[in-house]
Amino acid sequence: METVVFLISAVVISLSGVMAPGAVTAATIAHGTRRPNAGLLVAVGHGIIEFPLMFMIVLGFDTVIRSPRIQIAIGLTGGLFLLWMGISMIRTIRSQTADVAASYKSGPVLTGLVISASNPYFLLWWAVVGLKLAADAIGIGWLAFILFAVIHWMCDAVWLGILGWASFRGSTIFGPKAQRIVPAVCGAAMILFAIKFIGGAAYSAVQMLRA
Repeated sequence: METVVFLISAVVISLSGVMAPGAVTAATIAHGTRRPNAGLLVAVGHGIIEFPLMFMIVLGFDTVIRSPRIQIAIGLTGGLFLLWMGISMIRTIRSQTADVAASYKSGPVLTGLVISASNPYFLLWWAVVGLKLAADAIGIGWLAFILFAVIHWMCDAVWLGILGWASFRGSTIFGPKAQRIVPAVCGAAMILFAIKFIGGAAYSAVQMLRA
């Protein structure tokens, strides 16, 4: 019974993080304009980072993630990647016949992997909220931890799968115009996230130098 109650609370908390708009959301919607299973593929890339991270955090990796220098490096790296991604999408959209997904220079799996690995907010969530959930799960038993890890990722997969499918259906219904507008909006969103990541890293760096 304790395991069931914990897993229900973990699902609610996981969904609150998964459904929050972010760079992964924008990338999923953009990729979804070209393929209905894009969200699931982004979730696979996300999981490649997330599953090992869960175990590493339990083993003490959270102290590394919380390091100000690591946070600055992750923020700058992630921001530059998102900036390149957003600009590439917008440039590609100018061509009426261009494949928007090709603007990433990578498929949805690699996109999910790179964005997750370079997202300081995702890593910080795991170093704080995720660590508490993982610790509670291990307190119940390793089976509870494994179930938690799988269920948490399934929340990602279901939500991103729905977003990708909805994006594909919308672009199919509204035609080529939607296939240009949606990636344009997502590209602009990625540029804004890039500015947020880089700005946060720059601010932290300045504060560190002043200290």
